[in-house]
Amino acid sequence: MAEDQTPDPTSDDGGFALDRERLGHVRRALDAGDGAALAQLLDPLHPADIADILEHLDRKPRAALVRLYGAGFDGEILSELDESLREDVVGAMAPEVLAEAVRDLESDDVVDLIEDLETPQQEAILDALTAGDRVAVEQSLTYPEETAGRLMQREMVVAPEHWNVGQAIDHMRAHADLPDQFYHVIIVDPRMRPTGYVTLGRIMSHSRSTRLADLVDDSFRTIRASQDEEEVAYAFNHYHLISAPVVDADDRLVGVITIDDAMAILDEEHEEDILRLAGVGESRLLDGVFVTMKRRLPWLVVNLGTAALAALVIAQFEDTIAALVVLAVLMPIVATLGGNAGTQSLTVTVRGLATRDLTAANAWRVIRREAMVGVVNGLVLAVPLGLVTALIFGTFGIGAVIAAALVINLIVAALAGVMIPIVLEKLGVDPALASGTFVTTVTDVVGFFAFLGLAATVLI
Repeated sequence: MAEDQTPDPTSDDGGFALDRERLGHVRRALDAGDGAALAQLLDPLHPADIADILEHLDRKPRAALVRLYGAGFDGEILSELDESLREDVVGAMAPEVLAEAVRDLESDDVVDLIEDLETPQQEAILDALTAGDRVAVEQSLTYPEETAGRLMQREMVVAPEHWNVGQAIDHMRAHADLPDQFYHVIIVDPRMRPTGYVTLGRIMSHSRSTRLADLVDDSFRTIRASQDEEEVAYAFNHYHLISAPVVDADDRLVGVITIDDAMAILDEEHEEDILRLAGVGESRLLDGVFVTMKRRLPWLVVNLGTAALAALVIAQFEDTIAALVVLAVLMPIVATLGGNAGTQSLTVTVRGLATRDLTAANAWRVIRREAMVGVVNGLVLAVPLGLVTALIFGTFGIGAVIAAALVINLIVAALAGVMIPIVLEKLGVDPALASGTFVTTVTDVVGFFAFLGLAATVLI
């Protein structure tokens, strides 16, 4: 491929999305089996961009890219790659390429890479590591999934309490195997228990004779290796941490967690909540038809049952609807507005529970607020809806009924949206996963019952 045909990695529309022109060139290089042209296209790119290209390719061209790119394949590409594709990519890599790729990764990235792979791929990666790195990774894998022990990296910079700035600087200069990214020098006592840490900025801005213990950062926090990773991410966000030492049951230093890993967990938790609110579980864009169907179908079955319950309520008022056919036209308005109001309240509540802004201390205040919002929104919408309905159908009674039913349903929807997630969390059920179905059921049933019940009482 001629050099003037190679797209500039910065020549797209100014954003960071995958360059479609470059992807087209990659496809043509793969079709031609041109490894040199492929390397020319991929070498200037960030590993995350190469991972994007892999995710846009089908299985055969993806394997061809891995084979043709060969030694240029960086371990960071595997870290950036979607989890559902890692096994295929690792399986397509030559053993020597895989070994070279994973050797440069930090221990936490290796753990993240292999924990979801099958045993043969795990062994292939572990065999590629040095003896020391393999021990570190295997020790991390002994911790339960989704804990700080799995999240931490073993590479860190440690200094005794009695050292000064000069000794710390000399130590770092003498060791070429420092972590690729680190923000603190961790201070430990003789039993390897962390007592504080010092930022690199403070070290560089003080004289060599200054004691490290005099420069300890006030934000110092330690994380238990057994602590849930969601709690770790919350601590980083709440206390504005950059990194935090990880300790075992005896408070001895075993690793460190950095802000990039904590923010990745926060991002995963937010994505998980959004997907669960929609009833699609842990679906990914790259999942196959059968996997996607299997994750979505159970909640559609549950929704079918709740829809049947709403239909049963409507069936109880069959004679009322037969006498006033206009009720069938107006019923969806009450239910739909109630469902939307419930979803609004539900989304805010689930988010508050996830960020721990909503606690037992302020739950009743939030419930009262949502109830008042339901009342106000109900009245604001009910008055014009009732007037327009009365004008269209020529009777004040039907306008009053739909207005009253709307107020009732919006109050119930607001309360259901906040109370159902709180109750589910108390029962140990993920509110993001189950709340939506229950809130929709409540708003549909109450909406239909209030509207048709009032109509049967007032108009017939």
